[in-house]
Amino acid sequence: MMMQAKTIVLTALAGGILVLSGCQSKSGPPVKVPLSDYQGTVLDRYQIGVKENREYLEVKLDPRDTQLRVNEVMKVRAFLDTYADVGHGPLVISMPKHAEAPQLAVGAVSEIREFAWEAGISYDEMLGAAYDASGRASTPIVMAFKSYEAIAPDCPKWSEIDFSNTTTNSEALSFGCTVRANMAAMIAEPADLFGERALDPASADRKTYQLDLWLRGEPTPSQRGEGESTAISTAVN
Repeated sequence: MMMQAKTIVLTALAGGILVLSGCQSKSGPPVKVPLSDYQGTVLDRYQIGVKENREYLEVKLDPRDTQLRVNEVMKVRAFLDTYADVGHGPLVISMPKHAEAPQLAVGAVSEIREFAWEAGISYDEMLGAAYDASGRASTPIVMAFKSYEAIAPDCPKWSEIDFSNTTTNSEALSFGCTVRANMAAMIAEPADLFGERALDPASADRKTYQLDLWLRGEPTPSQRGEGESTAISTAVN
């Protein structure tokens, strides 16, 4: 019985080897894909990069003026709106050490700080500084802050990929890259990729309301208003 069992096992192994050898492609050796490529998902193969940028604005001063001109005020307000949307770290407001009109420069900084406060930026988020304007023809107020930019992965060109190569059952090397590139273009705040911003607490009110409707046997979809309607398109039959 022992010899018969060994014979059956050896026969099964030999048959399995023949089956495996029969499944190999005749067109050439299989392409070896590193094991690391299979860890996670195909999206992990192409990561979205994050680049740190410095945003600057020079607020021009004219010694003949007593306050900022209207066009400069408009540029300052637009810059502050950008900071409120994508800015990180302090809002730096730098005054020249040797300004052409020192009193005007001090007054301009005060104006800018007031504009920032009106834009919802606290004084704790503002940082005063001074820079050496020696050798410059003009001595503007310089505003600056830090922002982040999402960098899309460098996807391989389709013309460089041999889609007819089916020696393995692996996905194409470009698979998932376009998805990552689209995500990089759509991310509103690239700094969120660092995962440092805390999530707002979830609201269970809507879920509880829907569950109560379901328990009472009532319809759960939202009711449409008088101005809402739907129609089935007949453009394609």
